[in-house]
Amino acid sequence: MRTKKVIVVPYDKAWKSAFEEIKKEIERVIGDLIIGIEHVGSTSVEGLSAKPIIDIDVVIKDYSVFATVVQKLETIGYIHEGDLGIKDREAFKYSNKPHLHKHHLYVCPQYSEELHRHVTFRDYLKNNREAVKKYSLVKETAAILFPNEIEKYIDYKTSCIEELYMRCGLK
Repeated sequence: MRTKKVIVVPYDKAWKSAFEEIKKEIERVIGDLIIGIEHVGSTSVEGLSAKPIIDIDVVIKDYSVFATVVQKLETIGYIHEGDLGIKDREAFKYSNKPHLHKHHLYVCPQYSEELHRHVTFRDYLKNNREAVKKYSLVKETAAILFPNEIEKYIDYKTSCIEELYMRCGLK
């Protein structure tokens, strides 16, 4: 089992501008190859407590441009890690980006189920304050109960996430 410190903090409005800075850097090198860049995950939802890591989905039309996207992202320090077991969601790690907020970068074709899930869940939460309050409380509680056990933190949140997925039509 991995040991990883679980830190959940209240929403920080600086996450929005941090996303914009990352987006600008990415657009500069691959803007002509992509459909868009989505701020997803908990940091994209105003008022939602989150692990302070920006989640980003870069949207491509299809895999015909993917090799070029990988090459160009490499020029600014991103390294392709593969899909990490999630179909149509390619992960990238990076090094030497102290000027940017910590983030996770993914490239997804526009038809990706994972992209659809990220955007649908984000949009549901953005429009449902009660769900944001409930999910924040679950995440904060999980982080307190399992500060060094990321798997248990994730497991604790599962039933809440599944309930919210049902409400927004993802299950």
